[in-house]
Formats: sequence, C-alpha cells, structure tokens
Amino acid sequence: MALIPYGKQHLSEQDYAAVLEVLKSDYLTQGPQVPAFEAAVAELTGAAHAVAVNSATSALHLACLALELGPGDRLWTSPITFVASANCGRYCGAEVDFVDIDPNTRNLCPKQLAKKLAQAAATHTLPKVLVVVHMAGASAPMAEIAALAKRYQVAIIEDASHAMGAHYQEAAVGGCQYSDISVFSFHPVKVVTAGEAGVATTQNATLAKALCQLRSHGITRDAEDCHAALPPWGYEQHALGMNYRLSDIHAALGRSQLTQLRSFIARRFALAERYHQALADLPVKRPVLDPESAWHLYLIELEHADTRRAVFEAMCAQGIGVNVHYIPVHTQPYYQALGFEPGDFPLAEQYYAGALTLPLYPDLTKQQQDTVIAALQKAIEDA
Repeated sequence: MALIPYGKQHLSEQDYAAVLEVLKSDYLTQGPQVPAFEAAVAELTGAAHAVAVNSATSALHLACLALELGPGDRLWTSPITFVASANCGRYCGAEVDFVDIDPNTRNLCPKQLAKKLAQAAATHTLPKVLVVVHMAGASAPMAEIAALAKRYQVAIIEDASHAMGAHYQEAAVGGCQYSDISVFSFHPVKVVTAGEAGVATTQNATLAKALCQLRSHGITRDAEDCHAALPPWGYEQHALGMNYRLSDIHAALGRSQLTQLRSFIARRFALAERYHQALADLPVKRPVLDPESAWHLYLIELEHADTRRAVFEAMCAQGIGVNVHYIPVHTQPYYQALGFEPGDFPLAEQYYAGALTLPLYPDLTKQQQDTVIAALQKAIEDA
C-alpha cells in the first residue's frame, strides 16, 4: 500500500464496538442490524424506503430488475464512471449506451442528453432507464435531467455511490425527488463504509417491495402476497431473485459510520479547499469547489495530458497513491466488442487523457497533503 493512498476508511472505537456487539450477539445475519441501518439511511436521505444489499453493484442490478429492464430495452449512462453503472444493464440483457459529459463537472451533460433523446425518439430507440452518476460526490443537475426524462418517459436511477451525504439544491441526495431509485456504496474508500455494502433508496413502495424480494432469492413469507396459506415454516418464490443480502456485521459498521458522516464530509471539504488554493498556480484544471458535494474524490486534469503517465509514476515512486477515475467505459474491450469505438464520446475521452485523482480522506493530515502538493508540483516540472 502507498504511504499516502488515494482513499482510506476512518474507523473509530465506536465502530469497533458496534461490530463486536454483533459478533457477541445471536444474529450475524438476518437480524435487527440491517433494518436499523436501512432506517438510518432513509432518515438521512429523506427517502421513504431504503433497502440494503451486499454492494452498490448489486443495488444497481436490483434497481434495474425492479424497473423491469430486460432484453430489447436500453439503458444509458455516463462513460466516466466505474463499469458497474453500465454493467447493471447488461446483467438484465439490455443494450447499453452512453451520454457524454459536461467537461466542467465530469457529470452527464443535460445538453448532450437532450440532443441524444431527440435523436432516439426519431428512431424509436429511446432508453427505458437512465443511470445518472454523481461523479466524485457532486450531484448531477437532476432537475434538468429529470425534466428531459419525464418528457420521454425514461426511468431514472441515481448512481450516488460517491455521494452519501451530498446535497442538491439543499436537499439530501437519495431522497429521489428527481428519480425512481438512488443507489449508494459503502466500500472502504467511500465517504462512509460498511466494509462492503450498497443501499437503494426510493419513495415508491412497489419498487421497494420488489427490491426486498429480489435481494433474497425472490422469496416471500408475507401471507398477503402468497398464493396459498402457508404452514409455519413456509415461503414462496415469486421471482428469480439473488442472494444479495447484507450481514448484520456490515450493517452495524455502516450504521455506526453514518453517525460520523457530517464530520467526515466537513473534513473532506476542508481538504478540498486547501487543494483548491494550493493548486491555483499549477498547470492543472481543478474541480468546481462545490460545497454540496460529498467530496469522495479530488479530481484534477493536467493541462499537458501527454505528461500524465510520467507525473503518475513519479508520484507513486514517492509513495503517493494517486489514481485515475475513470477509464471511459466505452473504451473497455468488453464494450468495444459490442461496437463502441474510441472517439464516440470525445468530451469523456478528453477529460480522461489528463485526469489524475489526488489523495483525499478524513485522516489525511495537512503535512501529508503538503507532501502530495509538493510532489505534484515537482512531477509536473520534471515531466
């Protein structure tokens, strides 16, 4: 591991105690901690329902299934994201396509979306689902995107994997004011962690019921839903579901972390502000200093993109774990085999060419951050 990684969890004595309490209890899974975790997420986001699963990838898959995405349907998303935002459509047998980004925010661009939807309407190739990624923790412009989606009757999933604790127009991301379902990640490098976990939120009770059933083999024990009277041990399978359940161990950690969310984000924003000031005179494009972002990542673009590899390798040699988020999904071999080619989404590719992710996490000290800044400056000068 790098001496200064790009991301890292912060765990407190409170977190250790929460996990230990579960380990000493009667329930390691399918106990009371998962509903309590879900309730905490629902309260924080303002969503009526929250459904916890074992990863955000699983949550994206279930969200697509709950929206009845399938063969013959289309899913669109951003090319600048982790591959899961697109793969969830392929899991369902749907075709996947992309909408280019706004180069200032790195989020899906409403103007590009409007143009592509109009073209798709003319050719009867509209998507059924649009996955909107909140890149690096900053919300995409959901009001504009939702207005377009409503006009063309497209369902929206917010991939808020980076954005737990973020806000949009002063409302918490995940409240689904502009979407059908929102999805969060609790991977260790995210704003808060459960080890591994994902949560889908929604205001729609029917979708929530489908999510709950699909995460556990498509099985129900609810007498109101069953086709026949059940014996005390009975259950019925109503759909081909998955085993995407979350353990009580993970849920307890996630619930404890959520109580520290505000302090984590405040620390991340303070570090982002320091970067913003310190990098002002370097030949880099800085991210928009958005106070409503969750600041999962601090993304810069080198003005001289051809030096990116040299800068990357020089910083890694100093023990600084820089990274790149993300390789455009449409350039991956799997998606090129489906017909995508370099040049299809030029704004995404232009961003990627010079992209570099700097370390950002609550335990990053000012001294460590200064080390990162100095190393970046020297690497740029030497490249």
